[in-house]
Amino acid sequence: MTAARRLPKEISINRYCKLISFSKSALYYTPQGESEENLEIMAIMDKFFLDHPTTGYRKMTDYLRMLGYKVNPKRTRRLMGVMGLEPIYPKKSLSGGGRPQYVHPYLLRNLVITRPNQVWSTDISYIQMPHGFMYLYAIIDVYSRYILGWRLSNTLTADNCLELLEDCVKKYGIPEIVNTDQGSQYTSPKWENLLNDHGIRISMDGRGRCKDNIWIERFWRTIKQEYVYINPTDDAVELRKGIGSFIEFYNNGRPHQNLKGVPPCRYFSLAA
Repeated sequence: MTAARRLPKEISINRYCKLISFSKSALYYTPQGESEENLEIMAIMDKFFLDHPTTGYRKMTDYLRMLGYKVNPKRTRRLMGVMGLEPIYPKKSLSGGGRPQYVHPYLLRNLVITRPNQVWSTDISYIQMPHGFMYLYAIIDVYSRYILGWRLSNTLTADNCLELLEDCVKKYGIPEIVNTDQGSQYTSPKWENLLNDHGIRISMDGRGRCKDNIWIERFWRTIKQEYVYINPTDDAVELRKGIGSFIEFYNNGRPHQNLKGVPPCRYFSLAA
């Protein structure tokens, strides 16, 4: 049902749009999803970028052309933007004046992490589906590699990040530090106010330095290679259920190489 059909009967559409300063044409607009070919291209780019995170849109365009796709750099760059893929490369530092107001320094360099709830790391990753895409939000405890919480959504918003963090704090307590990248979801006043209200120190990756948040990045690689890529589905309910089952296994049953071959739950239980 369109927005126009839900309007009160006693008011005309023209009058309603004027009252709220809204475009009349927008009431009838139905957002168009990506084409089948674009979704196919995005799936290829997602897998390639996971192994080659320094790939920019020009090199990605050349790679797609090698596979037989007729793409131009503008199209590739747009699709990479939709997916949130930003390559690692040296960036210019033209001035300090353009620095966003809510960017914070990276606090984890040379920090010895010795206990659960000392440092949490959070990020958002694109999840490919046969006829669309979703965004996966997650928070990981850096010491134990335990996934504290996650959320799957078809929107890329700061509210999802805020609600996920609140849920994790209620369930596991307040961490000392939360580390993120410099995405718009984490450089908003709402994010800063929430962490400050809880007394959490804010840490952020340097520009273009995905290894500053390597723990959550490594988890993205694991869940995509061990579950998402080998279980394609066009059903969001099925995807959500499958991701939940995999994270349960990851936390409690999957041996972790960096944890001496035991699951993350063995280390996170030390929080008590």
